[in-house]
Amino acid sequence: MRTQIIRISALLLVFLVSGCNNFLDINPKGVLSESQLEGPDQLENFVVAAYALMPGLGFGSTHNPWIQSVRSDDAYKGGGGLSDQTPWHEMELFTAVTSNVGNNDGPWYLGYVGISRVNTAIRLLQQVEETEFSAKEQRIAEMRFLRGWIYLGMKLRWKYVPWIDETTPNDAAVVEGISNRPDDMVNDLPLWDKIIQDFEDAAAVLPDVQNEKGRPSKYAAHAFAAKALLFRAYEQNDQHQVVNINKETLNRALAHIELIMQQDGALFDLEPDFAMNFLPEYDNATKESLWEIQYSIDDGTTDGRVNRGDELNAPWWSPYFSCCDFHKVSHNLVNAFKTDNGGLPDFENFDETEMQGNTYKQYFNEHAFDPRMGHTVAVPGYPWKYDNNLLFEESGSRAPFQYGYFNSLKEQVHPDCKCLFKPFYIYNSMNKREIRYAEVLLWKAEILIQLDRIQEALPLINRIRARAAASTERLKKDDGTLWMDYRIEEYKPGVNCTWDRDFAWQALIWENRLEMACEGRRFFDLMRWGLLDEVMNAHIEKEKTRFDWFNLARFTPGRDEFLPIPQAQMNWSKGLYRQNPGY
Repeated sequence: MRTQIIRISALLLVFLVSGCNNFLDINPKGVLSESQLEGPDQLENFVVAAYALMPGLGFGSTHNPWIQSVRSDDAYKGGGGLSDQTPWHEMELFTAVTSNVGNNDGPWYLGYVGISRVNTAIRLLQQVEETEFSAKEQRIAEMRFLRGWIYLGMKLRWKYVPWIDETTPNDAAVVEGISNRPDDMVNDLPLWDKIIQDFEDAAAVLPDVQNEKGRPSKYAAHAFAAKALLFRAYEQNDQHQVVNINKETLNRALAHIELIMQQDGALFDLEPDFAMNFLPEYDNATKESLWEIQYSIDDGTTDGRVNRGDELNAPWWSPYFSCCDFHKVSHNLVNAFKTDNGGLPDFENFDETEMQGNTYKQYFNEHAFDPRMGHTVAVPGYPWKYDNNLLFEESGSRAPFQYGYFNSLKEQVHPDCKCLFKPFYIYNSMNKREIRYAEVLLWKAEILIQLDRIQEALPLINRIRARAAASTERLKKDDGTLWMDYRIEEYKPGVNCTWDRDFAWQALIWENRLEMACEGRRFFDLMRWGLLDEVMNAHIEKEKTRFDWFNLARFTPGRDEFLPIPQAQMNWSKGLYRQNPGY
């Protein structure tokens, strides 16, 4: 399927119009339109056209996961300085964000281009009989999955977005009359319900296993339904405060998770080494990945279908990489990986250790760490992507006086990888794991804690910690010794911890962060739990002692949980869209 997507997407032009009004009713040359369908055999072209947009949603936009890491305490923007990609710097500070902030309108627009393609495919599929096109119902289910995935990402960023589906007339005048929050929408729960319905409808039809990689399975749909339900369960008021945790919704999410876990050890499992989730040779080849965004190189196209969303994130490290040193790991996150003599984290005082200037070298000799740090953080003087003959260097950091020396490693590859395309910006074709089995286990643990079933959550969290403890083989020197003091222990009630509800909740929060660090989950997790104000303002106050540019930062609750609706979209809606509070 990957090759098919590449070939068809090469024929598709991106709709180069501003706003949303024209892409629903204009058929420019080179773009598939509904009127071009001449028979059922062409339906696959419209399905693949929808798939083809998925890899491009991250390009230069806030759809890309690493931008959400920058909005959290996991990472700094990085790059050549504060003025390099100013919109992301403004998002990092929070105080400078307005409805006109850059890199905000394009992602909104691209999301609706994808939704338009999905809706077109569904409409056309519904017009044929299954006897004419045997894959009809499965392809409709795939399209519902993709639509749910796009809307989920948009909802997490902007909260209220207009719902447009295949039943919406393909007419700009009709679309112009759709508000992002109609007068009868008391809260955002109806929008959650539409997203959840798409995933549940898809799960009811999709097969257990897809022969063509990149198509979602039944279990991928169950996983995203569980994720959407989990977010829905933490009900918010109009100031984005969590005002209720809906136990019925949590149980609905748990039901989806249980269906996935019936395949535990068969279809799904944690891989024995954490590293296997972040190496291109394991694309589409692990039990841990439930669904991946497909990238490719040497596929018959000029440059390949490479990951352009992470193009700025390789270090500025000659002769290996030429650009651009974005997505720098924060001191806060590095400190969070520290463990005590017993191999447990310090929930309260973890961020008290300083690493200003070159003192970080001493720091790594004096402390023990969770092994996942070695897979997540590139540190000068230590191997780059497990190559003991290629030690990362300080020279790879463009502005260490503003962002430090630590690079995000998960999305990176070895400089000799055949998956690289390096015209100047650095592209690679490693797939993006959109959902991992580790996340599913953590969601179950979270739900069980919220349902006061804390003892059942313990083995799930310990299972993930045990895998982390076993993931040190690639972190060894040639003589077999470890590069750092990697030390981690499972939680043992009555021995090294008191497993009450408060401790279990702290352990869950910590495990989420360390397992998914720099994968774009942290900001949304904190938002779901209602912890953004507390965590981000504490982070900002501490960072002011490290980097003076943080003096301008401040997280304002009731506003900064979500991005503003782009002003261009507000203007286009002629007053129908309602802006998020505070903008």
